[in-house]
Amino acid sequence: MIDENKLKKLKESAESRNIPILQDDTMQIITEKLKETRPKTILEIGTAVGYSALCFSRYLDNDGQIITIEINEDRVLEARENIREISSEENIAVVHMDAYEYMKSQNKTYDVIFIDAAKGQYMNYLKEALRLTKKGSIIIADNILHKGMVMSSYNEHRHRTMVTRLREYIKEVTENENLDTIIMEVGDGLSISTVLN
Repeated sequence: MIDENKLKKLKESAESRNIPILQDDTMQIITEKLKETRPKTILEIGTAVGYSALCFSRYLDNDGQIITIEINEDRVLEARENIREISSEENIAVVHMDAYEYMKSQNKTYDVIFIDAAKGQYMNYLKEALRLTKKGSIIIADNILHKGMVMSSYNEHRHRTMVTRLREYIKEVTENENLDTIIMEVGDGLSISTVLN
């Protein structure tokens, strides 16, 4: 069970500290998908303070588990504490590691992979996500439109590499014949890809 009051306070605290967490409209779309699919296993790339993992845990199938990966040690410690405080279940594991290295070390498949971390790494994450999923699995990526830059003629040097890589990500998930992908202009852009085979 989730302590809803504490979860609400965590959300408010994260927002007041400008820690990026899922926006309400994006969360609503993802949770509708999770309600529909009732995943047994979720792999989350990018934990932050644990807010999204806690929200997702409501929709796990019986005995389901979320593995959430975070490279920042302070965030890992805070997320673990938040999860202990807010959830009475032991179904969320926070792993302190580089997400791409973690994914490369895995051989099992996941029902849902949620990507919300370093934007320049999305193509690497996708490559491993395709290996770690099976027919019917879902790969979700947040912030894929990055403040509208990705779909515009944006070319400022400071963000050029990241924007280029996000464009590559969108191209791959929409053109890959083994994925059925929808791109949504919700929040900062969301893609939901269902693995077909």
